[in-house]
Amino acid sequence: MLHGVESSPPEPTISIAYLGPAGTFTEQALLGQPDLAASNLVPLPRFVDVLDAVSAGEVDVGFVAIENAIEGTVNVTLDALAFDHELLIQREVVLDIQLDLMAAAGSTIGDIKSVYSHPVAMAQCRKYLDKELPNAEIKSANSNSEAAVTVAQQPGAAAIGPARAATLHGLDLLDRDVADHPGNQTRFVLVAPAGVPKPSGNDKSTVVLTQREDKPGSLVTILEEFAARSINLSHLASRPVKTGLGSYCFIIDLDGHIGDELIADCLRTIRAKHADVKFLGSYPAAGLGSSQTRHEATTAWSEANAWMTALRAQMEG
Repeated sequence: MLHGVESSPPEPTISIAYLGPAGTFTEQALLGQPDLAASNLVPLPRFVDVLDAVSAGEVDVGFVAIENAIEGTVNVTLDALAFDHELLIQREVVLDIQLDLMAAAGSTIGDIKSVYSHPVAMAQCRKYLDKELPNAEIKSANSNSEAAVTVAQQPGAAAIGPARAATLHGLDLLDRDVADHPGNQTRFVLVAPAGVPKPSGNDKSTVVLTQREDKPGSLVTILEEFAARSINLSHLASRPVKTGLGSYCFIIDLDGHIGDELIADCLRTIRAKHADVKFLGSYPAAGLGSSQTRHEATTAWSEANAWMTALRAQMEG
C-alpha cells in the first residue's frame, strides 16, 4: 500500500509444461507467444510427460508439437491426446523450422563420428546425413536441446537442432539449414484440462472419429457429411486403435468452431448416425483460414433452418 492507496493484486501466472531443456523448438514457439512467454515455464523431458503433467494437475497447461511439414504427424502426441488423456486444445502455433548441425567448440565436420537429435528432427535430415556424414552413428535424444547438452561434453559428436541450443550450450555451428526440404514448419498446440475458446472468426476444430461399423463405404459416408456442408478438412490421419490389426480411428482437423451451428450440426449427425466422436477442441487457427467459405455455408444453413422452422410452425395441433 502506498500513501493509503491499495495496489491491485498481481495478475496470476499460469504454469506451462513444455519439451525441454531450454533451447528446443518447442520453447522457441512458446516464447513467440507474448501472453505465454511471461508464464511459469516448466521444462519436461518428453511430450508424454508434458501431457501427463497437465492431466495430473501439476501444471495449468501444456505445449506440445503435433505435426511437422516434412515428417507429418507427431504420433506420440496424437495418440496420447486421442487415447490417453481428456484434454482440449486451446490454440495452435506454427513455427518456421531451421535445423543446424552443431558440435563442441573447435570441432569440424571431419571430426564427427556420431550425431544426436530428436527422432522427428533426425528424420528431416536423412539425405543430408547420408551425403555429408555417411559413417556417423545416429543416436536419438528426447529433444534437440538435450542432444546439444550431450555433445557439449562429448568430442567427436554433433547435434542437430535450433541455433538457440548452440548459443545456450556453447557449441559451434558446423553447418546451417541441413533439413532435406525447404519450407519446414512445425505445428504446436496448447492444451488444457477444460475450456473451449470463443469463436475468433478464424478457427479450427479437431475430432477423433471411430466408426461403429467397418463396412464398405462407411468412411465415405462420414466424409460426405462434411462435404454436404462445405466444411473443409485441413488434415485427416488414421491411427490404430490398438485393439487388433485393421482397427483404426480417424483424427480430423476441420475449418470452423463448434460455436458455428453448421459445425455443431455436422458433428451431431456423425455422432448420431455413423461414429463415436471424441472432441479435442475448437480453437484459433494459425494463419489464414477459409472463413469466407464457412460464413457462406453457415448463412445458407441458417436460412434453410429458418425456412424449415417457419414451415413446421404451421403444423396443426
